[in-house]
Amino acid sequence: MSTSRLLLYSFVLWTGCATAPQPVDEAAETGFVYPSARTVDVVETLHGVEVSDPYRWMEENDAEGLREWIEAENALTADYLSAVPEQPEIRARLEALLDHERFGRPARYGERYFYSRNDGLQEQSVLHVTDGLDGEPRVLLDPNTFSEDGTVSLAGWRPNRDGSLLAFAKSDGGSDWKDWFVLDVSTGEQLDDHLTWIKFSGANWTAEGDGFYYSRFPAVPEGEDKLTSANENSQVYFHKVGTPQSEDTLIYEDPENPTYSFSVSTTEDGEWAVMWIGEGTERRNRLWIRPANSDGEWQKLFDDFDAYYWLVGNIGSTFYLETDKDAPMGRLVSYDVTAEAPELVEVLAEQPETLGGTSLVGGRLIATWLKDAHTLVKLFELDGTEVMEIALPTLGTARGFGGWQDDSETFYSFSSYLAPTSLYRLDVSTGESTLYRAPEIDFNADAFETKQVFFESKDGTKVPMFIVHKKDLELDGNNPTLLYAYGGFRISLTPRFSVSATTWMEMGGVYVVANLRGGGEYGREWHEAGTKLQKQNVFDDFAAAAEWLIANGYTRKEKLAIQGGSNGGLLVGASITQRPDLFGAALPAVGVLDMLRYHKFTIGWAWSTDYGTADNADEFEALLAYSPVHNVKEGTTYPATLITTGDHDDRVVPAHSFKFAAELQAKHKGDAPVMIRIETRGGHGAGKSTTMWMDEAADQFAFLVRALDMKVQWPEPAAGASEAGASEAGTSEAGDSEAEAAK
Repeated sequence: MSTSRLLLYSFVLWTGCATAPQPVDEAAETGFVYPSARTVDVVETLHGVEVSDPYRWMEENDAEGLREWIEAENALTADYLSAVPEQPEIRARLEALLDHERFGRPARYGERYFYSRNDGLQEQSVLHVTDGLDGEPRVLLDPNTFSEDGTVSLAGWRPNRDGSLLAFAKSDGGSDWKDWFVLDVSTGEQLDDHLTWIKFSGANWTAEGDGFYYSRFPAVPEGEDKLTSANENSQVYFHKVGTPQSEDTLIYEDPENPTYSFSVSTTEDGEWAVMWIGEGTERRNRLWIRPANSDGEWQKLFDDFDAYYWLVGNIGSTFYLETDKDAPMGRLVSYDVTAEAPELVEVLAEQPETLGGTSLVGGRLIATWLKDAHTLVKLFELDGTEVMEIALPTLGTARGFGGWQDDSETFYSFSSYLAPTSLYRLDVSTGESTLYRAPEIDFNADAFETKQVFFESKDGTKVPMFIVHKKDLELDGNNPTLLYAYGGFRISLTPRFSVSATTWMEMGGVYVVANLRGGGEYGREWHEAGTKLQKQNVFDDFAAAAEWLIANGYTRKEKLAIQGGSNGGLLVGASITQRPDLFGAALPAVGVLDMLRYHKFTIGWAWSTDYGTADNADEFEALLAYSPVHNVKEGTTYPATLITTGDHDDRVVPAHSFKFAAELQAKHKGDAPVMIRIETRGGHGAGKSTTMWMDEAADQFAFLVRALDMKVQWPEPAAGASEAGASEAGTSEAGDSEAEAAK
């Protein structure tokens, strides 16, 4: 089977002393009494500029007074939202839309098929196995039994080649730290294997199936907080099933380059071990190989970090590689690793569209492209001869197409803003797709419409944007509108069904997704145009999207809300500090908001490939110019803002959100509320329980109802349940559940 894509890491000394606790901050201009946040006298000089950091103390999870501040902020937010009479109805509708059977894409290992299933409102999806595709399903792992509150999740899984053993991971409270275990699939018995200190790694089994490669970090020293300490010095190990982790074999490390990351796997035929070496989140890597059963020197196929090289599969010594070497939009090449002078031989040439992914299944190639942010799929022979285009139901997103070279079938999911996800089976020999599963949902898609528009950004760049709303919308400037974007790390936003977005539209809102620079919609150049010294382009694109919506009568400033998470939380934070006049409300979630110190915590250093760091003078100047925490200005009127984070977030540590909330509450002028909602058993988002997700989404929409003075107008009930599929259903062999993405 094609190796699963490595998940990208969606990854000044201070002096001074704490002052006495401050009195309660009563904002006379707002009418709100915000909890007191003490300040500390911390000033650093960076490249000749003095930078104050009065809330530095919030970086310590056990800091004096932090728990009390969190509890007081949560109480204030809950009290504010309890006054929104529509909140219970919103929560009920979210629950009703989510309450349907959801399946993951089946994945075959040996004669067994593995997939996830959620009966509707289970806190976590359950992993099932069948003998044969149509065999009787059996529960293999039920993460709902891992903890009483549903916050310990199944964070990854991978069977060995014949499906006899399963490696699986658990995450506690949404943490990126994962413990890995091994299960006997026939008996359901968990073996003694237990591996720790693992982040951002799967379990890559050998062809023999008696062990797997994994990447880990050194144990966090005693006394340090594992939720905030920096993650460096990645190492690759081999674990043989039935042995303790202390006996695992170190395969590779590079102490001289502590920010390098490594992943080792074997080719499907078991002949080659392949090592991927990266740094940060930049899609440039090294690729090394050696015979699978050798501990000798690695053959360094590509060693210059000049492009990305991704192994799709091999036929003997011929490797099929995706690369953007001499092709910014991506292409597929073959490469004979045993040739005396190997060369890249083009198989699928670069297209005007962005190459999204390629798989080698059933002796053929299946390739996907992004065409203006929606999926195009084609089937090819191994020499690049096109067989056919795979017809998709409409403009949307297709995911999957994995499998083995001896498979006759593959599975994929399809979704759009108005077409809840369905699962399809593709016959690789004929190219025929048949509907495999389509869950039912009480949603009347015919009452809504989707359009794609292109607007012009500040520098003249054309940027695409999807707009979804009820049909016959009156363009009178009075429609509550939610504008969502991300704009970073070469991540593309493509059409997919979302229960939360659907609920918003049913409430009478307009839902908008903008495909900003910094993403991957148009290849390497589009991404790089939104990074480092050009990051301001992303914020300019977002402002231009808002201005276009207003100019074209969809909404007005008082009715326009913006939303984004993680890097998108940075986008929202920078947007309201740069253009507080442009928005009526803001929902920054788990945001990267202190741009001068983000790289000092957990995996934050890996994001420097997108952001740069304050250690570099030019990058410091650019970062300081937009860092949300450092650009909150005294006496400025900011939009109504609800910040959300989790106190177990060890990717974007919650101190980012804490500092931003404290700065806004202290300096904001006007009567709009500035609130923060802190999930006390939540992380960055992955593994969040169904109840936690519904509660948070209901609170966010209730906040918008009050902030935008929204008159909720629910549609008439649908005549019948839609059978277009109702979730981002589908679980990869790495354990990434699209079923949860439906939320």
